[in-house]
Formats: sequence, C-alpha cells, structure tokens
Amino acid sequence: MEFQAKTSSPVALRSGFLVLPVFEKGELPAVTAAVDKACGGQISKLIKQGDVEGTLAEVCSLPQLEGCAAQRILLLGFGKKKEAISGDDFDKAIKKAAASVKSSPAKDVAVAIAEVAVKDRDEAWKARHTAKLFGDALYKVNAQKSGNGKVIALKKGFYCCDSKKTSAINSALATGTAIAKGMALCKDLGNLPGNICTPTYLSNEARKLARGNSKLTAKILNEKQMRELKMGSLLSVAAGSDEEAQLIVLEYKGGAKTAKPTVLVGKGITFDSGGISLKPGAAMDEMKYDMCGAASVLGTLKTVVELALPINLVVIVAAAENMPSGRATKPGDIVTSMSGQTIEILNTDAEGRLVLCDALTYAERFKPKAVVDVATLTGACIVALGNHTSGLYSNSDELAQKLFDAGIKAGDKAWHMPLWDEYQKQLDSNFADIANIGTPGAGSVTAACFLSRFTKSYDWAHLDIAGTAWTGGAAKGASGRPVSMLVEYLLQHA
Repeated sequence: MEFQAKTSSPVALRSGFLVLPVFEKGELPAVTAAVDKACGGQISKLIKQGDVEGTLAEVCSLPQLEGCAAQRILLLGFGKKKEAISGDDFDKAIKKAAASVKSSPAKDVAVAIAEVAVKDRDEAWKARHTAKLFGDALYKVNAQKSGNGKVIALKKGFYCCDSKKTSAINSALATGTAIAKGMALCKDLGNLPGNICTPTYLSNEARKLARGNSKLTAKILNEKQMRELKMGSLLSVAAGSDEEAQLIVLEYKGGAKTAKPTVLVGKGITFDSGGISLKPGAAMDEMKYDMCGAASVLGTLKTVVELALPINLVVIVAAAENMPSGRATKPGDIVTSMSGQTIEILNTDAEGRLVLCDALTYAERFKPKAVVDVATLTGACIVALGNHTSGLYSNSDELAQKLFDAGIKAGDKAWHMPLWDEYQKQLDSNFADIANIGTPGAGSVTAACFLSRFTKSYDWAHLDIAGTAWTGGAAKGASGRPVSMLVEYLLQHA
C-alpha cells in the first residue's frame, strides 16, 4: 500500500474512506467540524444521540454523507481534546482504524489527523506510523492456501497535511511504507513451514535481495567453508539434519567507504526439534518460528535498501536445522567454536547460542562500530517479560540506550536486562571452557552471558525476541518484530 501527502480540503477529497478524529464530550477538531458543517450537522447529531463518545480507538463507520465527497466516513476516537496522547495510544487508534477500513470495499483511504497531538512526537512521526500501521494491517498470509481467498481492495492512502509540510510528510510516509514492507518479508519468512523455509531457502532469499543492487552483495558459506573456518559450534547444531547449514553474509555499502558498518546477526534455526534433547510434541509446529531472528534482520535490510539509507550495514544469518539422528550432537559432547573456546553441550535444545557464537566471532572481520544479534533464544525471556517486550542485553550502556529509545519511538519495545559478572559462573563447566546452559535461574540472562564471551572486541547488543516474534493460538502468525525497532535505530545513523 502506497501513501502520499494531500493538501486539498478533506470535504472535497474523493476517497473511499475518510478518517476523521473526534474527542470526548462531543468536541470536534476543526477538520471534523468543517465536514460536519458541510454535511448539515449529521456528525454532531450522532454525538448528541450518544452514538459516538470519542473514547480512545472508538470507531464509527458512516455511509456517504451529503455534502462530503468521500464515499464513507470513519469517526475515530482520540480521547480528551486538551491532552496530548501517548505514542502507544496513537498507534492503538490507528490500528483500529486500519482494521475497520481493511474490512471494507474501499479502494483508498484519506486520513485527516493533523490536529491530534501526540506527546513528544511531530507530524512526520504521525505520518510515518500511519503508513506503517496501515501497511502492516493489510498483511495477508495465503502463500500456501489453494485459491487466493478474500481480496483486500485497499491499495492507496492519502495523508492530509498543510502544503508547507508536503515534502517532509511524503518522506515520512515513504519511510513508514518501507518499514511495513520489511515487516512483511519478516512475516512471510517466519510463517513458512520448515519443509519449505530451509537454510538453503533462506540463502536463496538473500540472493534475491541482492540481485540487481550494486550496493548490496550476498555471500553464502557452506559447511565445508565453515569447517575451514573452524566453526565447530555452529556445525554441531546441523549435525543431525539432512539440511546443510548455511552462513549467509550480506553487505550493504550505502555510506562512506571509511565508515565502519553496523552488523546485524540473526538466528536462523529453520526448525527446532530440540535435537537429542527433544522438545515436547505440543505446539512443536511453532518451532518453525525459531528463525524469526534471521527473518527480522533480512526484513530490516529490505527496508534499508528500499530507503537507500546512506549507511554501511552487514547482515549475517546463521541458518541450520536442529534435528535428532544417529549423527546428531549428544548431551555431554564438547565442541570447539571459531573463537577457540570449547563448549560442553549439556542440552542440545540450547542450540541458538551455538550458531550465534560462531557468527558473532565471524562478525569481527568487518571491524564493526556495533553488532546487534536477534534471536528467539529462551523461553525464560517469556517468563521474565511476557509477550509484549523483547529482552535487551548489551556490553555497552550507550548502545543499549540507543536501542531502548528506538524501541520506544517505534512502538516496538525492549527492556534493558542485567548482564553482570555474577551470572557468568553459572556457565562453568568441569570439562570445557564453558557450558551451553547455566544452572537453574535467570535462563535468559545466562544465555546472553554465553554470547557475551564471544563479543569482547566490539560494542554488542542481544535482543531476545522469544516472546515477541510470533503469536500463538487462533491468531497464530509472525509479528514482524523487531524490524521497526532496528530500522529506527539505523535511521539514527543515517
């Protein structure tokens, strides 16, 4: 869905749906009052009758009103007029509007919300989030279904603004649209079943991203090349699978040649059975989502390419399938990582850190200014933070703060968790340099502590998205997180 700025009066704007704000106590913004006047007070009448109260995210859909060019009007509640709402409340309202418009036969929508004040946010932020949230709402999973199902009519959006702000608003709308496209790729990859989305499939998708773009190159390392690099930890995870592991390396050179790149590393376990430490059967199908870290960094790269950001970025995906077989790694086995550190594998279901540690060591060669890894790493993170917030760990408080702020601004939050030396001793092993799981307690923290031992040469952050990468139950599906946060972080550099 493409959005563009519109400076014409909403009253005269021909659109399939016109979204107008309303406030509590019957207070109308000037734009809504103007439409109400042109339509003979029909909106005011509905308010007096109690049909519209203006509470946050309340929606009221109206058929075409005489005097207004739009085919339909959607009244959208934003609470009290005198109070600037939070960014979260703004997002909540826009999501509700997008869902209502999506279910209609309207082919386009015009949004007139300039008079809605959002605390610490400007008009460009509102425009960006409007485009992003409408685009995300239109995402549809149907790749593996026979037939196309219901076709969504909505194709185009207009954001009503002052003529002096047209350029800035169009730029913001383009950014929001590009973020939605990156989230869509993340969802597409995450939602695919493990028999289709294999490590090789991810490699092919990476090549597609790079095709025809002189600023972007793709390099795929196979298992033979990884053995030559002594990536014994990563290869130990793939040992039980017939699918060959892949290390995917994408380099985007949009900045100055001398500028150090940011590196994003994604966990790409395309299916996680747990290996010899087999998972319970219930909901094991959701382990196709164990590559959502990889999906999110690829989605982020898609947005960066769409926007042609003037930055240097490296994306590394450690892709493998974790399966049990006669060749599979066993609990008690000891492997040697690319860094030279030996690892005692006490649980083969703690495999994400085993592929990531070699990818993080490989990242050193790019002399990065910062490295961020993204992984559905631990169920313990869900215990700690639930399904609303990603876990954030870092060896740099400055980097952690930047990611935290980016998450707040993007509406894709993470919480800064401890990474203290006291936790490191839980990873002690009698037989190797480090165990791949810690003693009971603080499982998400000790997983991050494990990764921190491979990141001493650069500023690094780890995002544990086990609770935020997908939704289970009847609404099962990938969430597209944390693409929005990562893009917001990278925009700071651009």
